[in-house]
Amino acid sequence: MLKRWLRHLPAILGVVLLIGAIYVVQKEFRSLKIEDIARALEGIPREALAISFGWTLLSYGILTFYDRLGTYYAGRPVSYGKVAFASFCAYSLAHNLGFAAVSGAAVRYRLYAHWGLTPLQIAKVVAFCSLTFGLGGMVLGGIVLFVEPEAVPFFGQHLPTWVMYAIGLLLWAIVAAYITLSRMTPHLRLFGHEIELPGWRMAIVQVMLATVDVAVTAAIVHALLPEAQGMNYIRFLGVYVASYTAGLAANIPGGIGVFDTAMLLGLSPYMDPPQIVGAIVVFRLYYYIIPLFLAGGLFAGNEILLRGRSLLKAPPGRRGVAVARWSEPDFVVAAVTGAVGICGALLLGLGVLQHRPDFSWIDPDFGEVASQAGEFAPSLIGAALMVCAIALSQRVTLAWGLTIGLLLLAAAFTVVQGQPVWIPGLLVLAALLIAPFRSAFYRHARLLTGKLDASVVVPLLTLIGCVLALVANEKHVRWLADNSWWEVVLSPELSNSLRATVALAVLLALLALWRLLRPGRVGYLRWGAEARLRYASLGTDPPARADGIIWGEAERAGIPFRRVGRVMLGLGDPAGADSDRVSAIWRLRDLARQEGLTPAIWRAERGLLKVYADLGLAALPLGPDGMPLGDAEDEEGPHATHYLVCRAERDLSTLLPLLPQLDHPEQAAAE
Repeated sequence: MLKRWLRHLPAILGVVLLIGAIYVVQKEFRSLKIEDIARALEGIPREALAISFGWTLLSYGILTFYDRLGTYYAGRPVSYGKVAFASFCAYSLAHNLGFAAVSGAAVRYRLYAHWGLTPLQIAKVVAFCSLTFGLGGMVLGGIVLFVEPEAVPFFGQHLPTWVMYAIGLLLWAIVAAYITLSRMTPHLRLFGHEIELPGWRMAIVQVMLATVDVAVTAAIVHALLPEAQGMNYIRFLGVYVASYTAGLAANIPGGIGVFDTAMLLGLSPYMDPPQIVGAIVVFRLYYYIIPLFLAGGLFAGNEILLRGRSLLKAPPGRRGVAVARWSEPDFVVAAVTGAVGICGALLLGLGVLQHRPDFSWIDPDFGEVASQAGEFAPSLIGAALMVCAIALSQRVTLAWGLTIGLLLLAAAFTVVQGQPVWIPGLLVLAALLIAPFRSAFYRHARLLTGKLDASVVVPLLTLIGCVLALVANEKHVRWLADNSWWEVVLSPELSNSLRATVALAVLLALLALWRLLRPGRVGYLRWGAEARLRYASLGTDPPARADGIIWGEAERAGIPFRRVGRVMLGLGDPAGADSDRVSAIWRLRDLARQEGLTPAIWRAERGLLKVYADLGLAALPLGPDGMPLGDAEDEEGPHATHYLVCRAERDLSTLLPLLPQLDHPEQAAAE
């Protein structure tokens, strides 16, 4: 029970921080008006916009050296042009989706594997890049805590100065210890894992690079803010570092809501809230949204170039399968999740862009109906898209279809409302980009797989009831015709009962939607006579011993597996139809996660190694005796025909004693 709660702790922390952020905004900034924010955006000087954009370019340029140093640390230097491409794609995705180490890793595994790095070397690059940012934050955090301790939002006003000094000293001590250990020892054992340290010279360069990076990123926002008495760069840096750290801790895509609220709280003593929000909006455009779409286009183009030759060589009947396999990398799912999240945020914020439109030019009857939707319907669709983005990250099929429908519906609303052409255009473009990747979403939703019991019926009835509650009251309809739902909730001019009713109805509706969209449990066929017969029908000899078989989405390919300690070991590559083999691998990964295990594959062949690499698994070549030869760089590795695919640094010791038995099925059967 405790382990299950700990597994959900990051998500719980994110929800708590987001709720706290909403409460702070509602309590402290209830006088914040959309019109004031729009005027603040218009009031940002062009020179400030140009300077901020320049800092953005410099920031992403500095990030490329993270990867450059990381490849040296991994022992396999890659040209600067390649690492710059990998770095830009990885960080653009990580900044928008949160979980930076995870989302950035998917891109790096995909690209660096193509450039010849082994999974173990790629893991070193990922770990190096993840650690580097933290070192820079610690250095600058220590400076702020010593020079301007009161600048840290909330804590600076409530903790004694000596406590802030002590925290700053601790941060510097951690950085100093890291450099010292890098000078004294090449390896460090931590929590049972051996960590290879860089040399002390590289460690110093790493710390300096990260410090400059954080300072430059903060300058992007600082350049957009008006001059304010009592606000210097160091004081602003304290607010920024604390806000960015809170956003990372929340594990919410882009730290949205948490980062913004912390910035408002920290800067409001020095300037008006609309000016702060205006700067944050431009910062998110420069640092998050534009890079995400650029990186997505570049990465997609790279995938087309890599796979175009094999696509052209494929027989006409197989080209659909080749196209579908573009969706295998986690990057595609992550990019789709980010794009949908951005579209949801755009719809939530439509009230900032334009006032309530006039529908009378269409038809009086239709105009009356459409006016009832006003800004409320698009804002509700935006919130629903946020929920769909979470379900998309879980690869839920129903979320894929519902997302496309909601995007097209929102595009129709924005056209009718007379919004700028680029808004419906962006929504339609997002729908068109998502549509070809149906094969990436193979998990069935609880609504379609679960029994018709309380877990399905109650959320469905709740969703219907909330919609009826919102439109049943004439007062609700009048206010919702003029405002988005969150404007109603935050408006100080409305009664508490009305605001509470709308907030509760929307919250319950979103929770119900998630309960219906969340993925159902992954099932498997227990090992027995039926399982043996079905597996043999795929044209492969069944293993002597297994715990069960996990099938692909179409149930045309399957993998027998065994549970070995904390590992779920697939016994060979999936057997069956090529079009269903990849989904069988991903479903094995999902089943392993569902049971708190890690996936691994014994006797994998070379053809699917890239798919296993997308799961973050290392491929260790097997010798004639069925035992691993060692690192995949072993000189015999390139000539190996079979591999053990696993998390080598954690699971190899568990699997090694079992491998001789697997290579002698008659011995396993005798047991």
